[in-house]
Amino acid sequence: MRMGVPMLCPMALALALLLLASGATASHSPSCPATPPDAGGTLQVSHAFGPCSPLGSSGGGASPSWAGFLADQSARDTSRLLYLDSLAAVRGRAYAPIASGRQLLQTPTYVVRARLGTPAQELLLAVDTSNDAAWIPCAGCAGCAASNPFTPSSSSSYRPVPCASPLCTQAPNSACPPNTRGACGFSLTYADSSLVATLSQDSLTVAGDVVKAYTFGCLQRATGTAAPPQGLLGLGRGPLSFLSQTKDMYEETFSYCLPSFKSVNFSGTLRLGKKGQPQRIKTTPLLANPHRSSLYYVNMTGIRVGKKVVTIPASALGFDPATGAGTVLDSGTMFTRLVAPAYLAVRDEVRRRVGKPVSSLGGFDTCFTDPAVKWPPVTLMFVGMQVTLPEENVVIHSTYGTTSCLAMAAAPDGVNTVLNVIASMQQQNHRVLFDVPNGRVGFARERCTAI
Repeated sequence: MRMGVPMLCPMALALALLLLASGATASHSPSCPATPPDAGGTLQVSHAFGPCSPLGSSGGGASPSWAGFLADQSARDTSRLLYLDSLAAVRGRAYAPIASGRQLLQTPTYVVRARLGTPAQELLLAVDTSNDAAWIPCAGCAGCAASNPFTPSSSSSYRPVPCASPLCTQAPNSACPPNTRGACGFSLTYADSSLVATLSQDSLTVAGDVVKAYTFGCLQRATGTAAPPQGLLGLGRGPLSFLSQTKDMYEETFSYCLPSFKSVNFSGTLRLGKKGQPQRIKTTPLLANPHRSSLYYVNMTGIRVGKKVVTIPASALGFDPATGAGTVLDSGTMFTRLVAPAYLAVRDEVRRRVGKPVSSLGGFDTCFTDPAVKWPPVTLMFVGMQVTLPEENVVIHSTYGTTSCLAMAAAPDGVNTVLNVIASMQQQNHRVLFDVPNGRVGFARERCTAI
């Protein structure tokens, strides 16, 4: 599959210019408050490259500046969209991958802390709602960028999963020695990247809770795009996912509040289990795609700009398991992408309502240089609920200067670009509830907890 990254290079440049203008950097601010401890099924969520990122000023191997990271991230959004589209179209596979090439080798958007092994070794894990299991860079991994990898030999509770285990059949491209008594290995290839790992188990501690015999991929080799310095916490719905492995503990229920990438005095949270979830929240049904059950499909029925419901062909929003078409919520994409007919309808109505001369800046085609621009709210309409996004969720501003741009784009061209993806910027400062047993997703406006 062609990844399509070059087509977003202008957008990447646009982001770099906007963020450089705002003077944002990835360095730690002296005003960063201490992170509260994880407890009671609640983990603190940090933007991977915000001013108080636990990854530090280096950005975990990404571009050295905050603007550089966002430029890279906007380009990677295209790769992720194509990857999600490829997942949506997969047929005849009962499992979801533990990792999948370039999409997982890219830098995460949000991270949480966890501990693995006995004695426990602290890790940073990327939060990913569109993947099904964990992978962890392990000591000795060739090509991994981890500065503090997990060391299996230092954990008394670490065990490789044997080839005879049924779990081995759920790993992608599993490989075993002829005598079937060895450890279950697997490999993954996507575009120009590949992973080689050992299916493993150890004790995982999250928010004070211990998950015994947690199954994950212990990375041994990464080629192509360098692996990031943290592991992955897969919050999808597949058999090896964190949700499935902790079903008795957390009842396949979680919610998060994602903080803005600009945040210093606010912290996001990932809340696991039914306890503490909002009792009164507007919800919409989860839709099931048997070809890719891990993705969180919802039925988006329309989009309103200001008070007008824009005209979008039903085919642009309709759910079709056979083709993978529809709308998904994703924590790993930064900017919402809509299939072309939907995006053009939204864009044109925004332009009409603003009523100012329109300019383009790289990949953003709806920008205004007038400081007096009044941006209309955008409302996402779903079966059973509506989510009205204020300006902070739909507009990129430059601080020094007057340019502001609509922070949405059309889905990239590709062989199966049929997904509308509601991305992390549009989810920020909302409590988003994923209630799998009851088949629903909920949204409630929430300013992430001030520290």
